[in-house]
Amino acid sequence: MSALKIAIMVHNLKMGIYDGMAFAARMEVPGVHLACVKGFSYRDLDAAGRKQLLRHIRELGLEISAICAWGGEVDLGVPDNLRQHIDDAKEILQYAADLECGIWQGHCGVIPHSRQDPKWQRFADSFGEICRHGEKVGARLAVETGPEPPEVLMDMINDVGSSALCVNYDPANLILWPAKYMQQAGQPYDRDQAFAEYQPMEGVKVLGDRIIHTHAKDALVQPDGKRLEVPLGSGWIDWPHYVQNLRDIGYNGYFAIEREVGQNPVGDITRAINYLKTL
Repeated sequence: MSALKIAIMVHNLKMGIYDGMAFAARMEVPGVHLACVKGFSYRDLDAAGRKQLLRHIRELGLEISAICAWGGEVDLGVPDNLRQHIDDAKEILQYAADLECGIWQGHCGVIPHSRQDPKWQRFADSFGEICRHGEKVGARLAVETGPEPPEVLMDMINDVGSSALCVNYDPANLILWPAKYMQQAGQPYDRDQAFAEYQPMEGVKVLGDRIIHTHAKDALVQPDGKRLEVPLGSGWIDWPHYVQNLRDIGYNGYFAIEREVGQNPVGDITRAINYLKTL
């Protein structure tokens, strides 16, 4: 059984991007998941800067698993600033192509759970224009899972009909989001109901070969309904089962460690690397 391809979301290390990339190389992790933070955004680097960055990463013996842009500030279902968002998305896809990873991972808003919602067509049209550009430049948008069940996301992918609309599967988000919705509705958290609808591990079978990148992140919900991202392997994701589900669908992409919280990101990420190497 082949070893997992591991990447680190380097800005989560909180040591600076260049030092984070050097850390990944020392840990013998082949991939870096590069966020469009200041100095490393598609707006900050011209063609020469992009080539220099790519050369540096390769000299370290690394490759980019994906770039990350749009962390939740954009909703393609909302008309405000939509034209600007679509134009920016095209630039991000070009950036991903220039960095030769060809994958942009991002949150694009909350897709409605029904095709009857007027936001549905706005999403479909926006994704369509964005992804036609992706097909042209050779890059794909990997929409992050979480705000909607896998079946809903798959329906949207089918409606858009572009090979450039794909998925970044984040199993932890499929625990955190339904708990958030239940809390907002004033309902007690129901784990069985949430898992049945959002399928944190089994949703892999729904989205299949549209999954081109995955986050290695873990989560749980406390008895009082509080949502927690926790160190990898200490939450509710059954990682051996999740990894097997991905292998069963033929997934051979990166497992990118994401650790957005915690007082010791370097320690948590180091332990996550060691844990993934056992799977």
